Amino acid sequence: MTSGSASTSRSGTLVLVLGDHLCHDSAAFAGFDPARDRVLMIEAPGEATHVWSAKPRIVVFLSAMRHFRDELAARGVNVHYVALDDADAGGDGFELRLAHALAALAPGTLRLLEPGEWRLARIIEAAAAHVGCALQVVDDTHVLCSRADFARFAGKKPRLLMESFYREMRRRNRILLAEDGEPEGGRWNYDADNRGAWPKRPASRAGPGLIAEPERFAPDATTREVIALVERRFADHPGTLADFAWPVTREEALRALAVFVESRLASFGDFQDAMWTATPFGWHALLSSSLNLHLLDPREVVMAAELAYRSGAIPLASAEGFLRQVVGWREFIRGVYWRDMPAMREANHLRATRPLPGWYWTGDTRMVCAREAVAQTLRHGYAHHIQRLMVTGLFAMLAEVEPKRVADWYLAVYVDAVEWAELPNVAGMALYADGGRFTTKPYAASGAYIDRMSNYCGGCAYAPTEAAAASRGKPICPFTALYWNFLDRHEAMLAANPRTMMMAKSIAAKPAAERDAIRAVAADLLERVDAL
Repeated sequence: MTSGSASTSRSGTLVLVLGDHLCHDSAAFAGFDPARDRVLMIEAPGEATHVWSAKPRIVVFLSAMRHFRDELAARGVNVHYVALDDADAGGDGFELRLAHALAALAPGTLRLLEPGEWRLARIIEAAAAHVGCALQVVDDTHVLCSRADFARFAGKKPRLLMESFYREMRRRNRILLAEDGEPEGGRWNYDADNRGAWPKRPASRAGPGLIAEPERFAPDATTREVIALVERRFADHPGTLADFAWPVTREEALRALAVFVESRLASFGDFQDAMWTATPFGWHALLSSSLNLHLLDPREVVMAAELAYRSGAIPLASAEGFLRQVVGWREFIRGVYWRDMPAMREANHLRATRPLPGWYWTGDTRMVCAREAVAQTLRHGYAHHIQRLMVTGLFAMLAEVEPKRVADWYLAVYVDAVEWAELPNVAGMALYADGGRFTTKPYAASGAYIDRMSNYCGGCAYAPTEAAAASRGKPICPFTALYWNFLDRHEAMLAANPRTMMMAKSIAAKPAAERDAIRAVAADLLERVDAL
């Protein structure tokens, strides 16, 4: 794509490397001539305050960017690097710093990979047009499915299904296929084998037991410098950095991948949905930040997992469950994001308007599940997909929180958060804000689900079910009370969907007086939601 026209006084190509495009074989470097071309990288304080970004997320991006800058410089590449505290950078916002750099450097062409955020893409287009340099936006070959390919897959379908996309991706890339082209093991999907919870009884064998540790990385001098900068510049932002140990270089990312495949992937499938107190990582890969920063290529992740399966080191269910996330879901939601933006950002199918509870920023709640998920998020910048979907996301949907507020929180607190990956998961999966564009139902559940998948409820101030509340003398779990209110509020919508028809029937069967009580309890909970 090209916009604007190069001034006769302009020359050379300026490659803009965004913070999530840190790969040396980027298509944006094709034809790069070190004698006349340059690289531009920009740290902008405004990107940390656009949403109130947590400290671990800021450090991951800034440290990875600075390491990449140094790697480019070691290769003889001329890098114009705008650091966070540069006094003469044109302002705090990315758009101001980009305009300032373009005016000073006067390139003939500005080239970059497709941005991962609709907002940034518009900013860059406007900046290039304003200074009159040509703009080349290059297809991101880091991903397995281009935006054009996804558009062909999607066509004019009103609703998209990840499962059909996933099968097409496996066929096209020959992933986990038998010699006849059919799925390895005869099944495409091993989800039913990948929903185990850690045992709660007997006590002698309760819990996850010994879990192989993920590879963690002690901060080097560059990362320590960034940590000090973030502690000083963003002292009032949420999160802590005492335990920061994320990979911020390609070498570290490759090591993290190797350790996961060698020692953790075998048990990933069985327990990928399980939750347990003081177990922030479980058997999960912790590779999403490296993938989203382009430190890892999804092809090498796929190859490593498939080779482990074919060598007999890991079971098929674990390999398929993991690759489903990388080949299926990750690529699918990227396509959905670009197909549905900018409308996705404004979607609010359930007409939710309430503010985000304050404890999302502190973890100060008596609900153990929410406290655990938020506390580990603030400490590590991480929670796994079930904690995000079925704890923090579920509560936000049941509590009728405005989708944009929820999406901003997810974008702010997780080290792997880039908008193309975050927003569809929040708006589409967690909140049903898009009305089911690519999901078949709202993921509504009561405290009973959390009780089944975790040990959180045993030590909680609330009881997960009505029966447990009566027997334990505890108030009912807010998840459960608000779940019934959700069914009451959206009965007609649920009744019209075959996958949620039973939910509608369960609320329809309740007498009018009981439904009035459900509404009264929910109204009380929502009124004091910050104190739950």
